This record gives sequence, structure tokens and C-alpha cells, in this order.
Amino acid sequence: MQNDILEVIKSRRSTRKFRDGRLDSEKLQRVLKAGLLAPSSGNKRPVEFIVVQDRETIGKLKECKKFGTSGLDTAPCAIVVIADSELSDVWPEDASIATILLQLEAESLDLGTVWIQIRNRQSDTGNSEDEVRAVLNIPEKYGVLDILAIGYKDERKNPYGEEDLDFSPVHKERF
Repeated sequence: MQNDILEVIKSRRSTRKFRDGRLDSEKLQRVLKAGLLAPSSGNKRPVEFIVVQDRETIGKLKECKKFGTSGLDTAPCAIVVIADSELSDVWPEDASIATILLQLEAESLDLGTVWIQIRNRQSDTGNSEDEVRAVLNIPEKYGVLDILAIGYKDERKNPYGEEDLDFSPVHKERF
């Protein structure tokens, strides 16, 4: 039997509008399991997740970045992806891998997500990472990569098709 991961990848699109309603706890657990199963450099497992479902706190997280946070307006849940920077010098890569696995599992469950970049971003008042750390009481040694808004889709986008693929960035044997 052929694995359908490519179909999930084609279907995954950023969702910025979510329906009302708390996430089913079993679906949320499956999404988190996917993130916990992510590979990491040296199997150090520096990545951790903070699940936020309180609307007031989600609103505070939205203010931690100047723009690109509209997905938090209606998302019933936000998963903040952090990693122990003392445990791994490649924590951004490890956290990125974990985030995409969260997104792919969410898509397989017909949930929508949008990646909201926090690392190296600014709010109206300062550094986005520092502000997220302050809102969620995250120790300084943790890098904050992103916030994943997640919920039931209130918008539908067409999946990518094979015709959308541009193979010009693919090089064989040499550049």
C-alpha cells in the first residue's frame, strides 16, 4: 500500500480563519505526538511545546509581533514551539522540523494551521521572542521559534497540484 503523505503535503495550506469551537482533545494529542516524534540533531530532543487555549492569552501572543498574526484572531488554540538553546546549537532547525510535523498531522486530521514566525521578528515595542517569553514565563535559555495557530478550518484553499511544481531548483550531481 502506498503512503499518502504526498497528498497531505499538497493539501496543507496556511489557514488564517478558524471556526468557533475548542479542539477535540484526541486530535490535539495526535498533533502533539507528531511533534514529539520529530527527529533532532544528535537525538538531543531540545524542542518543547506550550499549548495555549485561553483566548486572553492568545490575544496577548498576537501583540508580540507587528504583523502576520491574523491567524490568532480566530484560532481556538496556539502551540508555541520553543527549544532549549543550551541543549542544542541547531535548535531552530530541530524546532522547524517539529513544527512542520505538527502541521502535517493537523492537515491529516482536517485541521488548519498557520506558522507565525517569532524568531528574529519584532513587535511594536521590542523583540518578539522576548515578548512571548514574558507572556508565557519561558526561561531565557529557550529560543522561541514560532506560534502555530491551529483549529477547524473556516476557509478552504485548493491543494497544490503536480502542475504547480517547479523543478528548476533541482540540480543533479552539481549546481
